[in-house]
Amino acid sequence: MSLLPKSLSMELPQSGPRSQRLLFVGHFGAKGDGISDDTKHLTTQKFEAHGLVGIRFQLNQILTKSGFCKLMSHDIGFEDCGAAMALKHAWGVACSSPSRIVLEIPAGNTSLIHPIDFSGPCISKVTLRISGTIVAPKDPSVWDTLNPRKWLYFNGVNHLTIEGHGLIDGNGQEWWDSSCKINQTNPCRPAPTAITFHSCKNLKVKNLMVVNSQQMHLAFTSCLRVDVSNLRVIAPAYSPNTDGIHISASRGVQLKDNIVRTGDDCISIVNNSSRIWIRNTICGPGHGISIGSLGKSNSSSHVHDILVDGALLSNTENGVRIKTWQGGSGFAANVRFQNILMDNVSNPVIVDQYYCDSWTPCANQTLAVKVKNISFVHIKGTSATEEAVRFACSDDLPCEQLYLEDIQLVSSSGEMSKSFCWQAHGFSQGLVNPSPCFSYSTSLLEQKISPNPVASF
Repeated sequence: MSLLPKSLSMELPQSGPRSQRLLFVGHFGAKGDGISDDTKHLTTQKFEAHGLVGIRFQLNQILTKSGFCKLMSHDIGFEDCGAAMALKHAWGVACSSPSRIVLEIPAGNTSLIHPIDFSGPCISKVTLRISGTIVAPKDPSVWDTLNPRKWLYFNGVNHLTIEGHGLIDGNGQEWWDSSCKINQTNPCRPAPTAITFHSCKNLKVKNLMVVNSQQMHLAFTSCLRVDVSNLRVIAPAYSPNTDGIHISASRGVQLKDNIVRTGDDCISIVNNSSRIWIRNTICGPGHGISIGSLGKSNSSSHVHDILVDGALLSNTENGVRIKTWQGGSGFAANVRFQNILMDNVSNPVIVDQYYCDSWTPCANQTLAVKVKNISFVHIKGTSATEEAVRFACSDDLPCEQLYLEDIQLVSSSGEMSKSFCWQAHGFSQGLVNPSPCFSYSTSLLEQKISPNPVASF
């Protein structure tokens, strides 16, 4: 006997094998009140207790035969059976379907979601549509026996799309209050990233709001071909380590039309990432758009072929920045920042090879991450600091092939802005204010890099 009532069965149009199925997860046995744990009712034992071990097979049968599936607790009687069907089991159904699935969390519901892994690979393409609200537990003790760095964790999922106009809320206030960056007497401990994508390929994330993460908001690690657009990522300026979008060991990443206002880097790019294109970003408050930090604890990093094209930075602690630790190795190369407007930004243009995020001074070391072939073009606005351009480069591995063109940065106070150079080799062209301070060691012809480091993107 079909699980679907007649009224629902009549709504389901027939379709061919290429059609996209829609799976409304909604409550799916969960309360959706933002208080009850909507992930804890996911064990096989609970399904066995209600004689519903075969439910996954039955749902797959429905999905195979139906072109458009609405599966909600009140539609198919899960509540009548006494079963709790929530997000992780719905993911299992979607991921194992041979047809393309849209898994939707509906509008008007707030779901309390404990730490959860969404694992792949999936048989077919999956879309997770978040139209409602997902909130994390407020109490950090929930993570006491779990990986403290994960909340919503997508691992090894290819051809995944996450979209919708919903809200993902990390409920990070208690994590921030206990941070050693807020109170030095607190122990320094890891905190969750709200959404992590690890080893995902052909990924799209769009049209979401992500707020108040425990630490980083979105992280892409070891991913390939990623498209992120129309996100709003927001946390208070005082929230520690709440990077907006963090990219690590990933290639072929496009970020466009995003608004990021957090307590740390709006966008950070680290550890062996390349072919990154960032377009039309609004950033601030926060720490700006950063490559790095690179080379911490004598590690090796290679970051190259980065284009930041079009950004408004407002009231940020830094503008566009490259930051490396002493003692590291590798390189940051072929980077272009262009078409950027600064509004009362401290350190609008900065390369810092003496970065030290520590309560105690960092030891001087001779090894360094090489910084080479970096361009700053069409950057205008106001600096909150007298020093608007700063290139503090390594004694042993000076910065090479730095390039400035059409730079107009004036002090917010009305005083003359200044530039600072240490072991910085490069050239400028056109109007540059403040005046450049390079050591001119290469010809202009050799200096100018490709107008688009990711032209082959």
